[in-house]
Amino acid sequence: MNALRAFLLSLCAVGLLGLAAVPARAMTPAQALSISAGDTDARVAALQQAIAALDPRVPVLVQALLDGEVRVDDQRAYIVAADGSAVDAATGQPATPPETAEDAVNNNRMRGELQAALAALQLITGDLPQRRAAIGSLREAMDEAKLPLIEQALAKEVDPALKAELETLRAKGLIAAADPAKRLQAAQALASSTTPATRSLLLERLKPAAEGGEADPAVRAALQASLDGVNSMLAWGERAGVVFTGISLGSILLLAALGLAITYGLMGVINMAHGELIMIGAYATYLTQNAFRAWLPDHFDWYIVAAIPLSFLAAAAVGAVLERGVIRFLYGRPLETLLATWGISLVLMQGVRSLFGAQNVPVENPAWLSGGVQIMSNLVLPWNRIAIVVFAAIVLGGIAFLIAKTRLGLFVRSVTQNRPMASCMGVNTARVDTLAFALGAGVAGLAGCAVSQVGNVGPDLGQGYIVDSFMVVVLGGVGQLAGTVYAALGLGVINKFLEGWAGAVLAKIIVLVFIVVFIQKRPQGLFALKGRDA
Repeated sequence: MNALRAFLLSLCAVGLLGLAAVPARAMTPAQALSISAGDTDARVAALQQAIAALDPRVPVLVQALLDGEVRVDDQRAYIVAADGSAVDAATGQPATPPETAEDAVNNNRMRGELQAALAALQLITGDLPQRRAAIGSLREAMDEAKLPLIEQALAKEVDPALKAELETLRAKGLIAAADPAKRLQAAQALASSTTPATRSLLLERLKPAAEGGEADPAVRAALQASLDGVNSMLAWGERAGVVFTGISLGSILLLAALGLAITYGLMGVINMAHGELIMIGAYATYLTQNAFRAWLPDHFDWYIVAAIPLSFLAAAAVGAVLERGVIRFLYGRPLETLLATWGISLVLMQGVRSLFGAQNVPVENPAWLSGGVQIMSNLVLPWNRIAIVVFAAIVLGGIAFLIAKTRLGLFVRSVTQNRPMASCMGVNTARVDTLAFALGAGVAGLAGCAVSQVGNVGPDLGQGYIVDSFMVVVLGGVGQLAGTVYAALGLGVINKFLEGWAGAVLAKIIVLVFIVVFIQKRPQGLFALKGRDA
């Protein structure tokens, strides 16, 4: 607020001297009163006249109205500061409001007009960020009354991007002008704008003439041509958004399926508790967040960095206990493994309900993962989903390196391909089994850490990923990391495209039917199947 007041004072000081093309005129007490009180339509008209005149007292009065510091009587408007001092709103001279003066009241429409007026004036005197913000504020509130300011801003603007946006604003102001030539020029200029607001404006102007739409045939043709161009560009933004959302979903599926690719693909264990290992990673993230909030509040935004290894270790520890306590006795007996791990999944879910409750728990995004980057007018890529895509790629690279280039990976591959021979060569197969299963469980924990940044964290979290994870592993080829990547990203993108066409439920059914048919034709999946001798 102090910075804004300083800006307004500087605006008054310069007096808009650089605007020689449209000389400033002093605001009269009657004009100040008309802006501050009365019928909303009359107030808006008076405000627009004052903006067009570029009076240096206008921004001061507008800000005071927004701050609720204006009082009015039958003849004048007064700006009353918090300390009780008052000045005449039109002249800035000290004044004393009468006891009968009342507070100026703004409805929602008037408040929006006041904010738009302040933004319009910032186009002239603001720095680059202020001018960019002012253009953003005016996109929804541009009209012909603000054209003088837009013309002045265009004459002064040196930034090419802002100049192009100002041209679009001018076209929006001219689209309803009385002169058909101006409307035609505006309709043609709007073709270069690709915002949803422009599409709405063009659709409004293309209504039948009897309903207030454009009556001139040439202008209507230009409006329709511009609308077709805007629709085409917006459609590309929507398609790109669907593709990115699909890649984001595919990255989450990849993280969820990578652990299963190890426990099921390499070890042949049907682990129905895999979803609950994802859940454990998400709850480990939740506990890390709470710990940072309680003990390291100044470093809260970095809790996710600590949560990554902790979620891995928590899920890996549970996986190691699960393998040593149950699964080691069931190798080569897939049905018993399925039933045992399904029972363990129920135990884990109930344990979480007992500890944390049945309701979802809140997990916040760090500040640096909030918001997004705007690629197109209708396409914003959220930072948290971008981070998940990058994180999935890093985890994939780490798993591929570990399996292909490390001693543990060599042991896992040897035990997978020929257990008796590996045992004869001195490999401790029991320890390798535990380490491999703990690794797969730890990767599931990493998936839970990632999922906590984009979805709800609750006892049933893992149930939404277990079926999709198995589908990804089976479709990609059991034991094949490359197949897991292709299947996860492919299913993510296809699922999102189908959701837009058929809805979420039918899209799931279509994907499942496709996988069933595909597996019947190619049982080994996208890549050749590698089995394991028990």
